Amino acid sequence: MESNIHNFHKMSINERLDKLKEFSNLTDDEMEKLKSWVMPMETADHIIENVVSRIYIPLGIATNFVINGKNYLIPMAIEEPSVVAACSNGARIARSAGGFTAYASEPIMYGQIQLVDVKDPELARINIMKNKKNILDMANTRSNTLKRLGAGAIDLEIKNFEDMMIIYLKVDVQEAMGANIINTMCEYIAPFIEEITNARVILRIMSNLTPLRMAYARAVFPAGLIGKETVENIIYAYKFAEHDVFRATTHNKGIMNGIDAVLLATLNDFRAQEANAHAYASLNGYKPLTRYYKNENGDLVGSIEIPVAVGTIGGTTGSSEISKIAMRILNIENAREFSCVLASVGLAQNFAALRALADEGIQKGHMKLHARNVAIAAGATGDDIDRISKIMIEENKISITRAREILKGD
Repeated sequence: MESNIHNFHKMSINERLDKLKEFSNLTDDEMEKLKSWVMPMETADHIIENVVSRIYIPLGIATNFVINGKNYLIPMAIEEPSVVAACSNGARIARSAGGFTAYASEPIMYGQIQLVDVKDPELARINIMKNKKNILDMANTRSNTLKRLGAGAIDLEIKNFEDMMIIYLKVDVQEAMGANIINTMCEYIAPFIEEITNARVILRIMSNLTPLRMAYARAVFPAGLIGKETVENIIYAYKFAEHDVFRATTHNKGIMNGIDAVLLATLNDFRAQEANAHAYASLNGYKPLTRYYKNENGDLVGSIEIPVAVGTIGGTTGSSEISKIAMRILNIENAREFSCVLASVGLAQNFAALRALADEGIQKGHMKLHARNVAIAAGATGDDIDRISKIMIEENKISITRAREILKGD
């Protein structure tokens, strides 16, 4: 079954669930959980502190994705209207030209150990490098799994900053996001480093910036589907972001609308990914993470280059039945494939936002979808939600005040 499900957005919830079951081979038990499972308070109380309740965020499905020749349905958890629709539409247009081509590099990340009170920096550097193999071997005693896979700590670098020396531990984390094992390694080797340098360690922690763990995606958006003028306008919009940090910030926020929603649906750390992406965008002055140009046929070509640190094992995904099902829907084999999916989603989301901006403006479609939220906030239920939102859209007056007036019968 392919991911371009016709009129998916017009189906009833049960019809969508039936299509999802067919596409993802979900069991009857998983379908029941999708409809009604709620995280028990006891489970929530073990995940974070001071629990008093749970908050619910809608889980939607973005359709139409083809990435490296494979069809995907993408679970997205988000409160903002228009994101899932825009992502699906961006993927639909890319699909007409073959979909997304994506690649993810090896999962190499950094741990950092901060040394202070270094009396002789050159001697400290020499002693660290003389003991490099011993340090890496010590770090790798912290994970038998990584050691068995020929991964784990693979190298280290040393940098001096004013009165500090920083050791960068390079770690191949394989299928993990990496935070826990890197932190464990850094803490374990810190006393030995203090001993051989006659210095004092303060911080020993992983970095959320992962310039060695990158994901790339590319797609063609045919001019015949979006219009030649829109192609030109999107390229101008990209150039705007290239030269203006205010625009670049919002440009990249559009990318993260898609990526964060997938990470939240699978209970991965979207805050780490936000920090990672924006820090990488800032390495040479804050820049857009995507780029656009016109090919020889006049079609729009979009690409994204973004650091991604995401795992398929560990974390809190296993704490939520819905998040486990979301991973089943994605049907990914490893963390690198997951990174390719996230990069493709980010590109689709960004293209769709730029297309709306460059064509009819962002508000027209967004506010149509937002009208239902406004109606609900005003107290509407059942059929009144669509009735009130329709009236507000026709009047071009979308506000809680107007919704309340309609609900009361004007």
